[in-house]
Amino acid sequence: MAAILTTAGKIETSGPPWGGFWIPDPFDGLTHPDHRAVQSRFAVAVPSARTIVAGLFATTHLPMLLDLQSTDDIRDMVHRTVQALVEGQVVGFPTETVYALAAHSLRPDAVAKLMQIQSDWGSTPILSVRSGEAAEDFLHGSSPIVRRLSRRCWPGPLILRTRCDWKQSAASRLPAETMRAVCGEDDQIAFRVVDQRVLGQVHRYLAAPLVLATAETLPETETGDPCSDPVDASGTAFPTNAKSIARRCGDSVPLLLDDGPTRYGGCCSVVRVKDHHWQLIRQGVIERDAMSQFVKPVIALVCTGNTCRSPMAEVLLRHLVQQRYGSDDLVQIVSAGVAAGVGSAASPQAVEVMSDRGLDLTEHGSRMLDDALVASADLILTMTRGHRSAILAAWPDLHDRVHTLRRDGGDIADPVGMPVECYVQCADQIQQELAAWLDALGDDFFPVEAKT
Repeated sequence: MAAILTTAGKIETSGPPWGGFWIPDPFDGLTHPDHRAVQSRFAVAVPSARTIVAGLFATTHLPMLLDLQSTDDIRDMVHRTVQALVEGQVVGFPTETVYALAAHSLRPDAVAKLMQIQSDWGSTPILSVRSGEAAEDFLHGSSPIVRRLSRRCWPGPLILRTRCDWKQSAASRLPAETMRAVCGEDDQIAFRVVDQRVLGQVHRYLAAPLVLATAETLPETETGDPCSDPVDASGTAFPTNAKSIARRCGDSVPLLLDDGPTRYGGCCSVVRVKDHHWQLIRQGVIERDAMSQFVKPVIALVCTGNTCRSPMAEVLLRHLVQQRYGSDDLVQIVSAGVAAGVGSAASPQAVEVMSDRGLDLTEHGSRMLDDALVASADLILTMTRGHRSAILAAWPDLHDRVHTLRRDGGDIADPVGMPVECYVQCADQIQQELAAWLDALGDDFFPVEAKT
């Protein structure tokens, strides 16, 4: 797109539309220093304008645009972006929800630039961390709800705002200027793990997080034109394409990555967590009903075949939670087996013993312990030490979440093939141990939605 100064003193443009990969140099043939200073910027598409001020040429620029959709191999663009961040530049990025501005968290000068750009947006910048595993270094000592949501929603469209144990959190190693930028009034920091291809690759080359800011505005542009970006219930518009973020930031951002419209075309959901209280600050891609499920703890009871001990434990624990808290909807309780078939009914003796206690096992269908259940479970209670060992052999990173149901580390004997009296004794022992676990977990284990 070439810029032309008309005799009427207006700027007109001609050439390829926004997003083209090459444009003519609009200052071709001129020798003014301003021309030489910006000439190197025209290796990729950069709409440019020229005005006359006091007889001199002055230039304004929209960002250098890297069109990610124009190539099957984005490595060169990733490397150029990493270089810009390391050198202290602010870069425009696509995420899976909106376009955002990013600065390297170890460059206080870059963070200062970012803060200056977003000063009128009314939002506190957030820390973009490479992965959920990397986030654990920053979220050390945080609420179980935070760890739960990070496992279930990251990478993805969730911003978690919480306090950290500053003495042990990796956030304490960030520059003081960065900490002042990302800490809200309540000393909480907002984190997210973006699920977007280019930002994920950029993170691989950086040892520290990025500081992200989102250009949120009212649904009317500075020129009074209607805004085409999605608008939430509060009247806030979010930039979901590169042109939109470029229009809002102008020449304050030297580099912008364009990957087309964002995947979700809307904003992240924002959750604030303090202890065992959570609050949905902004409903975005993840709606309230879904978030209410994500915050629930999951307890898995595990035996061998998932036909007697663990099914009895499942309904007994659900009944205990109902009695103690007035609702069993505070937690998701499931049972599984380390060597179970799929869909087998509970043993007749187990059904009978539970029926005598007013509990129903007739609809039970056995299931195998699998990756999905292991990933979502906050607590896995096994009937024997052997079950625990088998789980840890398959999933060695679960030491802090897998325990024997017996708190002394002993086994719950298998009643299979025994008379019904043995099932009664087994159920009594399971119930006693489950009650002890509820005491040990405490009320803080269960989430409470804070009132607005």
